[in-house]
This record gives sequence, structure tokens and C-alpha cells, in this order.
Amino acid sequence: MMRRIAVLDAPTNLGLRPPTSTSVPGCAKAPGALRDHDLLARLRARDAGCVTPPRYDPGDWRPGDGVCHAREIADYSLALAERVGSIIDRGEFPVVLGGDCSVLLGSALAMHRLGEAVGGRIGLVFVDGHSDFRHPGNASYVGAAAGEDLALVTGRGQADLAALEGRRPYFRDIDVVVLGIRAQDEYRLDLQAAGITTRPVPALRAEGAARTAQWAHEQLADCAGYWVHIDVDVLDPAVMPAVDAPDPGGIAFAELEILLAGLVDTPHCLGVELTVFDPDYDPDGSYAAEIVNTVVAGLAPVTAPEAVPPRLLSPRPTPSPRRGNGRAATASERLAGRDGLDRAARLAGRDGPDRVDERGGDDLSDGDASGSQPPGVGSAGVGPSGVRSSIGAVADGAVADGVAPAVAPPGAGGRAPAEPSGLAAQIAVTVEREPVGPPASAGPGLLRRPSPPTETPPERHEADSA
Repeated sequence: MMRRIAVLDAPTNLGLRPPTSTSVPGCAKAPGALRDHDLLARLRARDAGCVTPPRYDPGDWRPGDGVCHAREIADYSLALAERVGSIIDRGEFPVVLGGDCSVLLGSALAMHRLGEAVGGRIGLVFVDGHSDFRHPGNASYVGAAAGEDLALVTGRGQADLAALEGRRPYFRDIDVVVLGIRAQDEYRLDLQAAGITTRPVPALRAEGAARTAQWAHEQLADCAGYWVHIDVDVLDPAVMPAVDAPDPGGIAFAELEILLAGLVDTPHCLGVELTVFDPDYDPDGSYAAEIVNTVVAGLAPVTAPEAVPPRLLSPRPTPSPRRGNGRAATASERLAGRDGLDRAARLAGRDGPDRVDERGGDDLSDGDASGSQPPGVGSAGVGPSGVRSSIGAVADGAVADGVAPAVAPPGAGGRAPAEPSGLAAQIAVTVEREPVGPPASAGPGLLRRPSPPTETPPERHEADSA
């Protein structure tokens, strides 16, 4: 039976620094802008409402004070985790519309609760143009949670954010896969030292989006399930400049669509969040429309009639050879045969406005570059059938770095591969590994925050303000 999507708005901008001294980050407007393009109707999704954030007010915060808005972000994360948990309790597939990347803390808390409830670990696929791995161990100071969210959810940083409910870390390093960071990311060596698996854009493009999704499945084979975080700044600013920190060298809309479809085409993907789109840089709504087109197409496997309901896998006590190639290969083969990759050509070559990095740090050198265009991007022509998509346009910049440009994978043109159906392959995999505990849809209350017994959590907010 098909999986029902529930769309939850998380319009927070608490994790970003102000674009100017008299303005606030516009990404809080993203959920409304995306809904204006009929996102819910096109997904046939249930409206799960909105988790309203506290007011954005940095006040007298100064460098060295810790993460700005920490108390507000902590409270918001607890509320968001409740709502994400209630969606999964209903057996639905949550799609969280951020907001900035600090929404990951709420989702991560919900996933840790779930892992505890079923006796397994939940993994994270982190699709982002930046590693967001700044923390006190590798930076002179921290300040903007949206530039530190991956560090926080893996247990690095101040306890009032990294250890909510005494849970730390929310995701183990070995259960995280990072996709789409730039090759020159400031913290790439820190990720490597931590044992966090990464695939930067050059490798992602060389392997292909479909095979990268399969590879991510394999890296998380020992997890009971996984959550997907997508920051739209993974896209190249030639096709998506409407973000707080556009950085050249990203992927194209068509590649993101294929990657997303491959990641969600399994019952072990528990939900998706979308972050950092800023409608203030999209006056005519064209970028919002393109995001909606990509999300609707990318989530098609979730709502397909043959989609399998969410199921959690039992953890393996010891590592064993990677399995699941049949399932993941089926997804990638099916995606590779599509010939509808020319949509992104409409936006290829559009320049984005220059602006400051709103993710904080010492200055604009935190790994978040300006919106300048990479060589070759922005000058792509359109072929006879309009197929000179943003894949080709963005890949022009990659050629200069010695990376093979992206091309339509074999099978494009609509020829269906002679492979077993995705459902048959999924069944074959789930039969090999029996699920542990209740499935994700096992009745109300599974993921709700447990009521504290007699002891109460420490008065974190009063301590923070002291």
C-alpha cells in the first residue's frame, strides 16, 4: 500500500545570523512559499500543521557567548520532535519544511527516541552544500546553529543543544553519511578524522546520483532506518541562488531529484526535511516552483501504489558483507531510465544576488562562499529538445577540475530495464533481516517524549541565562 505523506512546517530562522543589522533571515517564509505552489495537493499529503518558532531576537549576543538563541532553539527542538514523532506514530512519512538547518536538532531527537524505542540505531543522510561541522573543538567560537547542526547532532558542542533529554549523541558518527559538500569544505578533514562517511560533489557527480543513493543505503545497512536532511544549498547557485550562503560547485535540480528518489525508495527511510530556501531572494517565485517540482518528483516512490510501509530493521551485532544491492540497484535502474531531466534547464545560468553568510562564525570565511558562478556555469545553451539541463551546465565547471561531467545514465529515453520490481526487491531484502520491535506505525505514543518520572530535568534555561 502507498505511504501517506504528512507535511509539517518548521519556519524557524533562529539558527542564522542577521543578513544585515536591520533585517532577519527570510528562510522562515519558505514553508509558505512552497505551499503556494500546491505542494500538498501535488503530494496528496496530509497537512500536519506548523510548529511556530519563538521570535527572532539576537539581543545583545556577542561572540564567545555560545550558540545564539540556544534556549529558544532547545525549546523549539523539543516541540518539533514531538510533532515529528506523532507523524511517525500514525504510520505516515513526515516531510518537514524548514526553516534553517537547526530544524535537524528536533528531527534528530525524534530519531533517537525511535531508536531507543525499537532497540536499534537510526542513521542520517545529510545532503548539504556545507558540512555544518563547526564546533568549539575546531573553531574560535560558535554562534549560528545552522552552521553547526551536524556537529551538534553528533554530540559536539554545548550540552543544552547537543544533549537534550540527556541523549548524546543523537546520531553516532558511523551512522552518518554526508553528501554534496564542496570539495574544499573547511571541515572535510574533521569529518574524515571523526569517521563520518562523505561523498563530495565531484565524487557524487562521477558516480551518479542514483548510484550515490544506493551507496548511502549500503553505508547505513547496520541501522534500523534513517532520516534524510536536505539543505537546498547543495544545489549550485547557477540554478539555486535563493539561499543564505550560496557556494559554487553544487549539483543540479535533476541530480537532486534522482538522489532524493533513490534515498526514499525504501521502507527504511523514515522521513525528509528541507531547509534554507529563502524566498526573499526569489521575488517571482520561480525558484520555489522548481523546488516543488523537484520534491514532488523525488518523493514519487513514497506515494507509489507499490510503496512498502515503513519498517525498521534489526541491528546487526557484527558487521557483515553489504547486502541490499538488488533493492538499491532496482531503484537506481528505474531512475536511470527516465528522460525527464530537462526541467532544470529553465533556471540554469541565472545569477544570484550577493549577500553575507548568515551562518555566523568569525567572518565570511567559515566555508560559506559568496554566490559567484563557477567557470562554465550560466552560459549553457538549450539543445534541440531542451535537454541541455542544469546537469550539463553545472558539470561544465567540474570539467575544469578534472571531474567528468554528468551525463544522462544508460537507459535514458524511457527504455525500462529488465529487472525485478522495486517491491519484489524490497521484500527480498526485508525477508533476510527480520524487523525488531514494533514497526514505525505501531500505535500512538511510540515516539512521544516520555514523561519524566519523579526527577525533573535541570532548569536549563535559568542556568543558561545566569
